[in-house]
Amino acid sequence: MRRQRKAKIVATLGPASADQKTILALFEAGADVFRFNFSHGSHADHQQRYDIVRAVEKIVGRPIAILADLQGPKLRIGTFADGKIALQAGQEFTLDRDVTPGSSQRVCLPHPELFEVIAGGQSLLLDDGKVRLQVLSCDGQAIHTRVINSGSLSDRKGVNVPDAVLPIPALTEKDKRDLKFALELGVDWIALSFVQRPEDVLEARALIGDRASILSKLEKPAALDQLDAIVQVSDAIMVARGDLGVELPPERVPGAQKRILRVCRQHGKPTVIATQMLESMITSPVPTRAETSDVASAIYDGADAVMLSAESASGAYPLPAVAMMDRIITEVERDPLYQNMLDAQHESPLPTRGDAICSALRDVTRIIGAKATVTYTSSGHTSLRAARERPMAPILSITPKLSTARRLALVWGVHSTISDQVHNESEMVTAACQTAVKEGFAKAGDQIAITAGMPFGEAGSTNLLRLAEIWPQ
Repeated sequence: MRRQRKAKIVATLGPASADQKTILALFEAGADVFRFNFSHGSHADHQQRYDIVRAVEKIVGRPIAILADLQGPKLRIGTFADGKIALQAGQEFTLDRDVTPGSSQRVCLPHPELFEVIAGGQSLLLDDGKVRLQVLSCDGQAIHTRVINSGSLSDRKGVNVPDAVLPIPALTEKDKRDLKFALELGVDWIALSFVQRPEDVLEARALIGDRASILSKLEKPAALDQLDAIVQVSDAIMVARGDLGVELPPERVPGAQKRILRVCRQHGKPTVIATQMLESMITSPVPTRAETSDVASAIYDGADAVMLSAESASGAYPLPAVAMMDRIITEVERDPLYQNMLDAQHESPLPTRGDAICSALRDVTRIIGAKATVTYTSSGHTSLRAARERPMAPILSITPKLSTARRLALVWGVHSTISDQVHNESEMVTAACQTAVKEGFAKAGDQIAITAGMPFGEAGSTNLLRLAEIWPQ
């Protein structure tokens, strides 16, 4: 099954999409990657869904990526004596270390590390920003604040701290248990939540090794201060606009999204745009026009993938949501303006052999009208560098490793296939031509452009560009 589009779709699995019939239908409707949200569900739930996705993979004969999304260090307040309070703008309110149930004057904040970094003048956002507090002072035992906007507050609501880098580990004990389980399952991507510094990614890398690729979720303004360094040590980036939109003023989120996309293109790292993309389709069979434009804008801007969360996990219309996203992407990519915008966004190649070859590959496919860009890759590096160039011809990636093929399912323009290892240039050309015909990319008389690294099987060695014509079989 070949997608007639280049940008990819990530669909979250949940109660509305837990059986094989639905997951198969989601793939056929357009899902390329399935996300397992470890903030919800048990390990048994994720095991069952993993087994189903791998069964679907065998049915459709296409590599499917699985993304395990770790919960991360979610901060929450304690409980209230009556379960809920009402706060009035202008009143004073205290967050302290006292574990007794709270009142309209105070509540417990069970995160002692926060008391070390909170200072007067900063803001605290509660319940996804519905309640904003201005910090008056912090004495190490209590944070004294003034309520900026009125609102109600109930037990264990979330806390966001937009003005400080928090001294908390990127991986909680729960995350470490979930990570161990996900790696034992064999997931392809690990999503790290609330990444603030490159050190957060390196900590996870030490545990993960090469067993999965790392997708860093940018949800805090502090991450934008070290954006370049975070992108360099990550395998992919997610613009997680939920928490980012809480901690940043809403009007700054679109600019941040475009900046992140630009930096990722510079480094050749895939990007996923997420959160509230088709939010209304949780309860409605059709999206709003604003949501449709939001998805389209992400594609025009060159995103590798767009993601559905509750729309496919717990909504009433998971299949229509995926199908709608598929139609939006396809329509954008038919627009002549789309290729013009990609060309305008094109970044200069880095001074490496791989980038030099892939930059030439982009020009060659355009000049000769190649029907496919064929990349031979062991680690995925060659296909990633080719995708960075955004060539007009689709990228047919050939690899001997199933794990590599699955990971590349997230990457723009890449149609990933499994093949036996080739040993010389002649075998490579023959296999490339046969695969291009078999996968529906080319026919007799068409030309293809092939790139690979020699010696074959050596990661990151892209150094060969070859043109070939498909001969009659």
